[in-house]
Amino acid sequence: MPDAARPRSRLLLVGLGLLLIGALGGGVGLFIAATAEPCLEVDGPAEGALLGADDVADGAIVFHADEDAVRGLTVTVVGEGEVTDALEPHDDGRQLPLAALDDGEVEIVARLSCAFSPDTTRLTFTVDTVPPAIDLDDVDGPLVGDEPLEVTGRVDDPDAEVSADAGTVEQDGETFTLTVPAPVEGPVTVTAVDAAGNTSEVVVGPIASVPSRVTVSPVRAVHVSFWGWVTGALRDPVLAMAEDGLINAVQLDLKDESGVVGYDSEVERAHEIDAVEPIYDLDEAVAELHDLGLAVIGRIVAFRDPVLAAHAWEHDEREQVIQTAEGEAYGGYGGFTNFADPDVVDYHVALAVEAARAGVDDILWDYVRRPDGDVEGFRFPGLEGSPEEAVVDFVAEADAALAPYGVAHGASVYGIAVDRPTQIAQDIAGLAEHTDYLAPMVYPSHWGPGEYDVASPIDEPYEIVAASLADFVALTDGLRARIVPWLQDFSIGGVTYDAGKVRAQIEATYDVGLEEWLLWSPGVRYTPEAIDPLD
Repeated sequence: MPDAARPRSRLLLVGLGLLLIGALGGGVGLFIAATAEPCLEVDGPAEGALLGADDVADGAIVFHADEDAVRGLTVTVVGEGEVTDALEPHDDGRQLPLAALDDGEVEIVARLSCAFSPDTTRLTFTVDTVPPAIDLDDVDGPLVGDEPLEVTGRVDDPDAEVSADAGTVEQDGETFTLTVPAPVEGPVTVTAVDAAGNTSEVVVGPIASVPSRVTVSPVRAVHVSFWGWVTGALRDPVLAMAEDGLINAVQLDLKDESGVVGYDSEVERAHEIDAVEPIYDLDEAVAELHDLGLAVIGRIVAFRDPVLAAHAWEHDEREQVIQTAEGEAYGGYGGFTNFADPDVVDYHVALAVEAARAGVDDILWDYVRRPDGDVEGFRFPGLEGSPEEAVVDFVAEADAALAPYGVAHGASVYGIAVDRPTQIAQDIAGLAEHTDYLAPMVYPSHWGPGEYDVASPIDEPYEIVAASLADFVALTDGLRARIVPWLQDFSIGGVTYDAGKVRAQIEATYDVGLEEWLLWSPGVRYTPEAIDPLD
């Protein structure tokens, strides 16, 4: 026990004298002196000691006395009363557990009746088992580049010492500032220790380091594929759009519909299934786009994944694959993986976190859904609840994993999902609770005749986009996610999408109260004359 000593009470009996005087011819004087050893010894805290929670937890005051004599021992806490009944047996007497004492200044009085007079001992010390409370202010985002992260806070005991397992702490009484230099990965623990040795800890983070970060608002972006980025004839016109102030972000594919990861990923699972094809250098792409002031939106196609589906089926990991009602691998879209399988979820979350650490500013999921068709025609191994709930659970897990990196988090959704969520397992309201934005794919070419009372949506882009987006705006009102629609900049079905038709979709977006959009062209060829420069 720190600062403990052994106060001892000793009884010294001196002065028992008997003088016997006889007469009969003389006198004989007899003096008898008797001494007695102490009958009570006490081991306890030193006078004025301060005891903390660790001291009290296993500590005790031990009252050493002969077994016959100890029956007369009484112990009192001044101001509280007698605690003799709380005494416990000890090899050499009795003991009082310190845990039986309340916090505050404590005075113990122990009395034991001895042969000649009572033996009394007093102990005075202080018990303080309450750790100091730490209050941290919110941490705003990750560490970016070489810039340190500062976290401020307070401790309710100005005498407590505050420290951290990373960075440095400057303390001024109750207030302190933690400065964490870049780079750092994982949580940082802040510790406060008071004079009694009581300790409290709080965790900051986890804190993530990223090389750079660009945030833009409103988002105006175009899709760029792997090959679009490395092909100058496609990339250069996109960058020219940025230089002309028409866009402020680029949606760059990370993993596409083929199941290929297009950069040199370090995610182990991606290599196990031979999904990695380093078509471009992600770090270099992010740095180049950031140098131009452009945000990078990293698109990850999730459950449409021919590579993972084929590998899992061939290697007896068939629970990772969506199956037909007969138990065969579903073959649509080249293969669909199972959003209810934890390994499938972990794989995609790992890719997203890797991209966030590389400096990608947004993660935008695609194909976060089940295959279209009668749900009774599919098996989803391990599914608990509905497919819609499982897809929302996936997005929620990804959202939590990405939170330390300060990235925006979005999901591409079908236009029909706004009022038909079970058709492809996209619950818009549920997804909106775990994303920063939803990107409805409201391409006019994807709507059937008569939708929203629009006779020919492909020929009436303004009408169909305005009607559909109005529903999305209404459904997500008050929820976390905002709406950033995908608009069509490609021709299909014999209808040429010129500047007028692209512009009509943009105007419809603005007219329903939205300011942001993403343009989709699978061939990465866009129509800049349809776009007004950003203010």
